[in-house]
Amino acid sequence: MAAKGLKSMIGKKSPKFGNFIVEFATPGIGHILKSAGCDFVLFDMEHSGFGFETVKSAVRYMEAASLPMIVRVPSREYHHVARAMDMGAEGVMLPMVGNVDEVRRIIDAMKYHPAGKRGVALGVAHDGYRPGTVADKFKAANKRSTFFCQIETEEGVDNADAMAAIDGVDCLWVGHFDLSVSLGIPGEFDHPKFKKAIKTTVAAAQRHKKSLGRLTQSVQGGVDIYNEGFDFVCYSGDVWLLQAAIADGIAALRDKCKVK
Repeated sequence: MAAKGLKSMIGKKSPKFGNFIVEFATPGIGHILKSAGCDFVLFDMEHSGFGFETVKSAVRYMEAASLPMIVRVPSREYHHVARAMDMGAEGVMLPMVGNVDEVRRIIDAMKYHPAGKRGVALGVAHDGYRPGTVADKFKAANKRSTFFCQIETEEGVDNADAMAAIDGVDCLWVGHFDLSVSLGIPGEFDHPKFKKAIKTTVAAAQRHKKSLGRLTQSVQGGVDIYNEGFDFVCYSGDVWLLQAAIADGIAALRDKCKVK
């Protein structure tokens, strides 16, 4: 298991920096990101096409590197949430969460009795295949599991305070592109409506001492959102960083390697 878990990071103002994985689920990816200085990894199932067999392997890669892993599952369906937990995901992110009823259903799928209604599977991936009493297993699993509630609709913003107040919600994570679409201003992140939505979400998390997370594509963008109150800062993703680094190198080579 990760030496420093997600739960211990929650609610603290110190910045936590991570990377978004949508393409490269290779055995060395956990060690690569850890050695690069990452505090966590966000592993995407919503848009990547990754299945649960891949997730099950990726969890082991991250554990080997002591790198806490958040899995964004494809939907709010019980079998997606509970299966990610069974595979050993320490954190689960849910897209487009809009109201308290949805939050309670998600927590029911994540948590064992008495905190939830998750189907029982012990001595499998999520508890390291180890023996133990049912009571101890339930308690450990419920304590470890961390819920990243994604705010990316106008409804989610309107209900952010009520959702953040629920025990079991650990972090409000803004999905900025989908939120801008829901607000009717696609990609207009400087629009007053978008800024107001961010301010509302930040206030909700801070009022209930929950963490805040968001993806950024640049260093300055990360600094800006940290200064707004976001403490989980996901710096770009594997595809975009590789592409940008190669593009910079190739462009420099083309500029300097001329036919003489």
